[in-house]
Amino acid sequence: MEIEIIPAIIPKSFEHLKSQLALVKGIVHLVQIDITDGIFAPTKTWPFVEEDINFEKIKNQKEGMPFWEDLNFEFDLMIKNPEKTIDDWINVGASALIIHIESTNEIENLIEKIKDRNILIGVSLNPNTENEKVYQLVDKINFVQFMGNDKIGYHEVELDEKVYKKINDFRNKYPKVPISIDIGVNKETIPHLVKSGANRLISGSSVFNSDDIKKTIEKLKELSLR
Repeated sequence: MEIEIIPAIIPKSFEHLKSQLALVKGIVHLVQIDITDGIFAPTKTWPFVEEDINFEKIKNQKEGMPFWEDLNFEFDLMIKNPEKTIDDWINVGASALIIHIESTNEIENLIEKIKDRNILIGVSLNPNTENEKVYQLVDKINFVQFMGNDKIGYHEVELDEKVYKKINDFRNKYPKVPISIDIGVNKETIPHLVKSGANRLISGSSVFNSDDIKKTIEKLKELSLR
């Protein structure tokens, strides 16, 4: 199974999002954009930080996402009751949407709605959520995402080491399902995460805090193949 290094952005504003995307344009083909509402996750990101005319134009398909011709966008929806705004995120041009299983009681309906629009769907779970809660959804989704810590919505959070076992248990049960890991993905943890069974490695601070993003991504990829 191919190992991917996917940069993650926590957008403080539309201008911040655009500047971060510009840094990885031409280096990667896929970026994960973390969206938090201040309810499900304690922090707020674009577009929840303030009313944003850019988001209104994008969701109404009057404009495209920045660099949409060069990048694909995977939106990690760390928001309460995403079913209320899912149409907005479908309309922005997402290649994939991630729903957190703890965020909604409408998970199966959301999965079907997203799949009907030919958008990839991932289901995410926190370390304190039992793996079994995802089992009944595996046949309906494209990948599962493990959060590396229950403290979501922040960069530079350490990986909770119990996630290694959670990933390994899931991989042993479902050997063909792609597994993402988000939070705590760095040069120290990557070899252990890949050994446990993760193949989609979501990294924010390790990528964007580096002086040479291209070289850093290449190094992380090299570590994942050892």
